[in-house]
Amino acid sequence: MKVCEKVQRKGTTSYNEVADELVAEFSTTDNHISPNESAYDQKNIRRRVYDALNVLMAMNIISKEKKEIKWIGLPTNSAQECQNLEVEKQRRLERIKQKQSQLQELILQQIAFKNLVQRNRQAEQQANRPPPSNSVIHLPFIIVNTSKKTVIDCSISNDKFEYLFNFDNTFEIHDDIEVLKRMGMACGLESGSCSAEDLKIARSLVPKALEPYVTEMAQGSISSVYVTSSSGSTSNGTRFSASDFSNGGDGMLATSSNGSQYSGSRVETPVSYVGDDDDDDDDFNENDDDD
Repeated sequence: MKVCEKVQRKGTTSYNEVADELVAEFSTTDNHISPNESAYDQKNIRRRVYDALNVLMAMNIISKEKKEIKWIGLPTNSAQECQNLEVEKQRRLERIKQKQSQLQELILQQIAFKNLVQRNRQAEQQANRPPPSNSVIHLPFIIVNTSKKTVIDCSISNDKFEYLFNFDNTFEIHDDIEVLKRMGMACGLESGSCSAEDLKIARSLVPKALEPYVTEMAQGSISSVYVTSSSGSTSNGTRFSASDFSNGGDGMLATSSNGSQYSGSRVETPVSYVGDDDDDDDDFNENDDDD
């Protein structure tokens, strides 16, 4: 209890600080013992402090980062524990919703890309020749839409990986996925206007395991499939990196000081997050502070 009280009062402390104070307190209470007995008692007290700190750490009452000991708090009651679990439950449900949204967007991308490939193949077969080189637009790409009167200043880095645009008027930016959706390549799934025929086509363009998701998307039984980006502004122009589009710029923002917007739907394949393991040994060592 003495060790717990001291750490709680200090908030942040160390093994040596707690042990020194307790040794001093117990030494002043009994002045009738011999020097040899005093040395033995000091060692015994330090050992008990070491044991107590390890117990408190095992109960998650304190934490230890190298030589620094921090107070976390006493165990909570059942009501508080229930409240914490509710908060954790809501956090995980939100994460599930985010994963569902990412999955739906990736499904739309696959359907749109495969539809585009099929359309291009049919066009080549009908024309009996590949399309002229000057009529081909390679993926990924962006489209900048603005007034004909807008003055645009564009600067390109030497390696052609960065492009800096300055606009004196409002503008819109759309990525390739958004354009393909507007062309109907996503079979109307993104807007909830998917016909029975379109649904049949869409299901044929995804792996069998994902077909139920496509059906649910068409029925609108899964949450809405829109990726939104926060609004903002930049007074020095809009800068793009080639990697923003080749790697998928999820929610990438492109705005001007007068309220222009970026419309982007491309998302990266979601990955699981695993917290970094703590390489430090959490056990207390009586000799930690003796260096």
